[in-house]
Amino acid sequence: MNQQKIFDRGIRNISGCGLVGWINKNRKKVSGEIIKKSVCLLNDRGNGLGAGFAAYGIYPDYKDLYAFHLMYDTKKSQNETEKHLKETCTIEHLEPIPTNPKAIKNSNPSLMRYFLKPKLAGKNIDTSANTEDDEVVKIVMAVNDRIEGAFAFSSGKNMGTFKGVGFPEEIANFYEIDQYSGYIWIGHTRFPTNTPGWWGGAHPFTLLDWAIIHNGEISSYGINKRYLEMFGYKLTLMTDTEVATYLFDLLVRKQKLSIKTACTILAPPFWKDIDRNNSNSDSMEKLRMIYGSAALNGPFAILFAHKNGLVGFNDRVKLRPLVLGTKGDTVYMSSEQSAIYVMCDSPEKVWSPKASDPVIVNLNKN
Repeated sequence: MNQQKIFDRGIRNISGCGLVGWINKNRKKVSGEIIKKSVCLLNDRGNGLGAGFAAYGIYPDYKDLYAFHLMYDTKKSQNETEKHLKETCTIEHLEPIPTNPKAIKNSNPSLMRYFLKPKLAGKNIDTSANTEDDEVVKIVMAVNDRIEGAFAFSSGKNMGTFKGVGFPEEIANFYEIDQYSGYIWIGHTRFPTNTPGWWGGAHPFTLLDWAIIHNGEISSYGINKRYLEMFGYKLTLMTDTEVATYLFDLLVRKQKLSIKTACTILAPPFWKDIDRNNSNSDSMEKLRMIYGSAALNGPFAILFAHKNGLVGFNDRVKLRPLVLGTKGDTVYMSSEQSAIYVMCDSPEKVWSPKASDPVIVNLNKN
């Protein structure tokens, strides 16, 4: 898990990385086997330096608790982290994350999961301004920034992330994801270009229930990072995708903007297009001026899952592929149409969204 060790298994491929997403709007659960087969079809889009999955609805017995997934390099880092968790949380249950070590060739960190609730009572705080989610964010930032050799890579309720260094099939078999059933799944195979291939740098990137997978390169990482740091976010994972995760948390959870507005901020229209669109040019101009430092520049396709749904969108020039399909109450998203046919052999509709036009799929209300 050493963050500084850079692996080199191949040449640069700036159009690599593979994305897959699956959501059933009525919360019908399926095994992780379906997402595994779909992502494995995209093997040529990765180089074995990272793969991962996230699923929702997998912890029904602990659905009201935050499920923390932790990686540890050493026993010391585990002891320090667990001391911090006991000081800040009530831990209802903890256990090693079930794995099959024979499934991967490289060494792996120690992996633990904790089902917990942040301690708010007795802190003399205004709970309306400092929620349980805020406390969880502080804990994640503290672990990732201050405890050497420890990394919190999942922290949402009734969801979990499973990722590491390897090809999709290796990571899927290592975590035995076919043993989990969820109503939202996302999967990723990585071809890192400018950042190291290490366990914490694999996708998805998560915070609370946000889970992000990304194909492309965010050239605005520097200004995005400085913007987020003004709001207390700590960026420690050495990859551009981390900024997208925290920007969604800031814009949607903290600032209460709609997901559609957040997507418009991250992939804003060009000024020339704003000038042509007289109907809402004023609002577009305000968003670009107020949130200019939050805009993502560069080529990208992004899928992000959350507790209420799944979203897919591209950069404003559509320099990375994204294809969608539907059948009944299920929506499929991928870098390639072929991966959709692995999940569904007879979709009713298949299409590619327009540049910077988000496809927002929400779960139906119970």
